[in-house]
Amino acid sequence: MLPVIALVGRPNVGKSTLFNAMTGTRDALVADLPGLTRDRQYGYARRIDVPCIVVDTGGLLETAQGIESLMIEQTNRAIAEADRIIVIVDGRAGVTPQDQFVARLIHKSGKPAILAVNKTEGFDSDIAVADFHALGLGEPHPIAAAHDQGVISLLEAALAGFAPDPNDGPEVTGIKVAVIGRPNVGKSTLINRLLGEERLVAFDQPGTTRDAVMVPFERDGQRYTLIDTAGVRRKARVDDAVEKFSVIKTLQAIETAHVVVVVMDAQENVADQDANLLGTVIEQGRALVLAINKWDNIPTEQRDAIRGQVQQSITFADFAPLHFISARHGSGVGEMLASVRKVFAAAMSELPTPALTAVLEAAIESHQPPLVSGRRIKLRYAHQGGRNPPVIVIHGNQTDHVPDAYRRYLVNVYRKAFDLMGTPIRVLFRGEENPFAGKRNPLTPRQVRKRRRLIQRNKR
Repeated sequence: MLPVIALVGRPNVGKSTLFNAMTGTRDALVADLPGLTRDRQYGYARRIDVPCIVVDTGGLLETAQGIESLMIEQTNRAIAEADRIIVIVDGRAGVTPQDQFVARLIHKSGKPAILAVNKTEGFDSDIAVADFHALGLGEPHPIAAAHDQGVISLLEAALAGFAPDPNDGPEVTGIKVAVIGRPNVGKSTLINRLLGEERLVAFDQPGTTRDAVMVPFERDGQRYTLIDTAGVRRKARVDDAVEKFSVIKTLQAIETAHVVVVVMDAQENVADQDANLLGTVIEQGRALVLAINKWDNIPTEQRDAIRGQVQQSITFADFAPLHFISARHGSGVGEMLASVRKVFAAAMSELPTPALTAVLEAAIESHQPPLVSGRRIKLRYAHQGGRNPPVIVIHGNQTDHVPDAYRRYLVNVYRKAFDLMGTPIRVLFRGEENPFAGKRNPLTPRQVRKRRRLIQRNKR
C-alpha cells in the first residue's frame, strides 16, 4: 500500500502550499489567513520514484477552543493514519511556543518525523534553520514551498526506506477489485455476497485505520482478489449503520486495484462525495463499475425517475456500466461481476498500431481538426502508449493546439471502435520533430539550387 505522509504545524506556516507543491495540484485552499484548513485534505504525490498519499491538516494550537479544538482532533487522526510526519515551521518567524507545542505532540506520538523550515527563500539556509534544531526533530530541511524549492529533497527524505514499487506486499492473483463508497451504502453486504453466503471470514485482531484487506476468491473459473475497504467480517457482525469510512483506505484501494466498484444508495440522491469518489477513480485511470444498491427497497413506480436522476448526476462517468442491484438478495450482482470482467479486459486491451491509425484517419475524415492561425492541425498516425488505462499516442503537427473538445471526440471514437467500456482512455499528442531543427545548413541557397540541377541532370 502507498505510504502516508501527514503535514502538521501551527497555523499559517505554509502546510497547504506545501501540499499543493507535493501533489502538483491546487486542491488545498491557500491564503494568508491562519486556520483556513479545518478538515483533512488528501492527495497523491508522484514527484519521486516512491508515490505516496499526502494529508494536509489544520493548524495546531495549544490553547484551542471551539472549532479550533475540532481541527486538533482532525490533525490527531491524520497523525494516527500516517507512516511519516512532516512538521512545518516558518523560517522567517523563528521558533515560537506553538512550534514547541507541535514538536512535543509529535514526540509523544512516536511517529518518525521530518522538520521542514518553510519560507527560506532569499536567506542563507544554514542561518535560516539554525534555531530549529532546538525542537529535537532531527536535521531541519530548508524549503520554499511557494517557489517549489527543496520540495523534492524533502519528499526523498520523508520516504527514505520505502520501496519504489507501490504493489509490493501480499501476493495477489486475478483481477484486483476494490469496493468503495460512502458509509451505509451496503459495501459490506455486497462483499459478503461476492464471497458467498457460506464463506465466513473474520479478522478479529484490531488494525490501524488504514488497513486494507486482500481477500482472494473465485467465481465461474475467474480468480479475483477483493480489496476490502470496510473490513471483512462474519455475516452476523455486518452492521451497515456503524460501518466505518476511511479516506486513506479508499485512496490506497483505488491505487492498488485493477477495477473499482463504486457503491451508491438507491434511496439517496447522488451526493458530492459520490461524485468526488468517481472523479478520483477516473483521475487515477482505474476501470470503473457503478452499483446502485438497495434497489429492492424502491417501489416500481419510482424506479424510472431514480434511474434518470442517477444517470443525469454522473454524466462525466457515462462510459462506466451502471447496475441497479440488491446486495442483500443478490439480484443484479452476477451481472455486475460480469461487467467487472469486461471492463478489466477493456483496460488491458492490446491495440494494434495499424488499427489505431485507421480509426484516426476515419475520425479525421468525418470531423477535421480545427484551424490554428489559418493552418490545419495535422494528425498523422497513432500507437498505444500504455494499458490500465489504455493510452493512445497521436503524432502530428501543431499538436499543442489540439482543443480539449477534439480530444474528447477522439476518446469517444476510440471507445466505440474498440469497445473500451468502463475504462478511462488517455489520448496524448506528440509533435513531429524536425531532425534539422536548430542546425545550420552548411550550403548557401545558390549551392542548394546548383545541387538540385545536378541531380535532375543525372536522372536524365
